[in-house]
This record gives sequence, C-alpha cells and structure tokens, in this order.
Amino acid sequence: MIFPMPDKFFLVSGSAEGPTFLNSFDNALLAAGIGNTNLIRISSILPPGAREIPATTLPFGSLVPMAYTSESSDVPGELIAAAVAVGLPQEEDQPGVIMEHHIRGYAEDCEEVARQLIRSAFENRGIALQEIRSVAVETKVVKLATAFAGVVLWK
Repeated sequence: MIFPMPDKFFLVSGSAEGPTFLNSFDNALLAAGIGNTNLIRISSILPPGAREIPATTLPFGSLVPMAYTSESSDVPGELIAAAVAVGLPQEEDQPGVIMEHHIRGYAEDCEEVARQLIRSAFENRGIALQEIRSVAVETKVVKLATAFAGVVLWK
C-alpha cells in the first residue's frame, strides 16, 4: 500500500487575492492552513470509522490526500464561493462520502448544494446517513481571487 488508510479528517477553507490565478489559489491554500503541503486530489470516499479532528498544522511538504474545490475570478466585485460536505454513516463499518461544490455566488447557497449532494450520494448507496459536516467560504473579488474548501484525510 502506497499510503496508509486515513483514520482522521478535517475541513478547511480559505480565500485570497493574488496577481495571477495560480498565486491566488496558492494564497487561498495558505489562508486555509495547508499552503505548505503537497495536495493529492482524491474523489469522494471517507474510509469507514474515520473521525473528525480539529484542523491541525501538517508538516511542511507532507503528501496530503484531500478532496477539494475552488472557484477563481478576475471580475472585480463578483462574489465567488467554495464548499465541501462530509456525510457520516450511521454504521461505523460503512464508508462516508465527501462532496464538493463551487459557484459564482453566496457561500450558503454553495454549501447547501454540497449538503444536498451528500444526501443524494447516501440514498444512491443505500447507506443510512447519520450527520453532515460542511464548510464554505465566499469572497468578493477585488482584482483576482480564489475561494477554496477541502477535506483533509490524515493518518
């Protein structure tokens, strides 16, 4: 196995401006507290039994499996948002599900879509949903901005 099976997770979000799209994305990662790590994008499954922990500072250069999304814009005055949601199953031996969404609009609308995606994913899997944890961020673009949200999986 290349990576150990994660047994913890935490949600992060951040937004920032930058002189380029890449710089604004990098600055949003810094604002989310994960800017000095290497993100490994994963799809949507939380390992069975994984538990939420408070956001923590990860060692510089860590390889970090994470489901994430972002929205960037260079339209001054535009509102952008990103959200992630984690669905936790009633039965600990079942997997959880992670969903992401991003929009040009309000954080609360973005977060509600991510939460609805969780409900749908659990229904499609025939798994009983216990709880949804979510986070969203929005920002009004000054010059060029990014909104970022993600779920870090950790061992």
